[in-house]
Amino acid sequence: MQVKVFDEEHEKDLEEQVNSFIKGKTIIDIKYQVSVAMYLEDQIYCYSAMIMYENTC
Repeated sequence: MQVKVFDEEHEKDLEEQVNSFIKGKTIIDIKYQVSVAMYLEDQIYCYSAMIMYENTC
């Protein structure tokens, strides 16, 4: 089993990265998380995913 972690500022960017990565792979599980923080007056979002997959090489 292998693990790949993605971290993006926008949910669409994460979606594109994950969809591109999982093509042709045997996926075991995907864990998804959103974090929110405040910096001065700005809200900062962090979208992350951990993909567990089988290495078929």
